[in-house]
Order: sequence, then structure tokens, then C-alpha cells
Amino acid sequence: MKQLQPSETLPVGLLLALTGGLLDGYSYLNRGQVFATAETGNIVLMGINLAQGQLAQALHYLLPILAFALGVLAAELLRRRFGNTRLHWRLPLLLAECGAILLVSCLPCGPLDPMANIIISFTSALQVESFRKFQGCGCVTTMCTGNLRSGTEHLFHWFFHREGTALKKVRVYYGLIGSFIAGAVLSGLLTPLFTGRTILAALVPLLAAFLIMLCGEKSA
Repeated sequence: MKQLQPSETLPVGLLLALTGGLLDGYSYLNRGQVFATAETGNIVLMGINLAQGQLAQALHYLLPILAFALGVLAAELLRRRFGNTRLHWRLPLLLAECGAILLVSCLPCGPLDPMANIIISFTSALQVESFRKFQGCGCVTTMCTGNLRSGTEHLFHWFFHREGTALKKVRVYYGLIGSFIAGAVLSGLLTPLFTGRTILAALVPLLAAFLIMLCGEKSA
């Protein structure tokens, strides 16, 4: 059996999904009801506002969409530039995401919400583009639709065909969904207490994922 890279282990995936749920809940509750880590909702809301002639509000949702696209491009450029270096190229990305979280926590809620959402969307795109496989399964850590589809498909294959690896994949996909939900719940619980500083809670799973990967790289 091929040994997994530390960045492809399930604990790292669960921690990143927890981060994704926390950031999405944070941006919705504290930064103008924007889904900063999953752009489908923003695209729908932008379309609705365009239909209603509310151009300023449509721009409110367009900015994080563009920032997400730029984040994907940046992740691919970094993969091409540093993909063959001795230090795993994903490690600096996690530290960059931590730095972005610290920056957003310093931005007051209200007039600077668009800037906060742009930063979160950009760094979330770096995460989703850089961490795409866990336990051999193609996964997403900042949204749930794809994971729900894949997990349910493998559940079908296990239930009706008893495919040997299907149940393991079900656990991966539904584990990521559960972790994402836990992050959203945590954001909802912390927001009444810390409002704009709630985002700092995302540093805990990110740094934990960083340490798991760093220790794995050193032992490899």
C-alpha cells in the first residue's frame, strides 16, 4: 500500500474542514452574510441582487468570488514553483492562512467587511486547491456539496454491492461533512461572545494541521 503524504491523512482533512466551517459561519454572521469559503451561495445571491437592480449589493458578493478565483490561480502558481522542494509546499500555505486570519481579526466589523471577505475567500481558495485528497479520496474542505454527493454514492455501493473500500470512503466524506458542521456550530456559539474576533478560533485547527504535517515530513 502506498504511504500517504502527511497532507493527505484524514486528521489533517478533518482539521481543515473544521476550519472551513468556522470561517464560513464567521463570514456569514459577522461580515455581511457572505459565504466566504464556498462561492455557490455568493453566486446565487449576486444573481438575485442583479435581478432586483441592487448593483452595490451584487458587488458585495462578486468581490469574494473574484478573490476565490485569484486564490486558485495563486495556489497553482505556488504548486508549479515549489512543488519539488524538500519542504512540503503546503506548509507555508497554512502559515499564510494563519496570518490572514490574524489580519482579518484586526479589521473592525462594518465598513471593512468587503476587505475581510476578500482575504478569507482568497486564503480559502489556497486551501481548497492545495488540499484535495485525503485517504485516497478526492475531497473538499471548504464546502460540503461534493463530499455529500461522493459519500452518498459510496454508501449506495456499499449497501447494495458490498464493495470493500466503499464504507471506508463513506467515513472519510461524512467525517469531513461532520467536521465542517462542527466548525459552523462553533462559530455560532462563539460569535455572541467575541463577534469579529471569533475568527481567531480557526488558528487552533490550522496550527494543529501544520504540526501534524511538519512532524510527518520530519519522520519521512
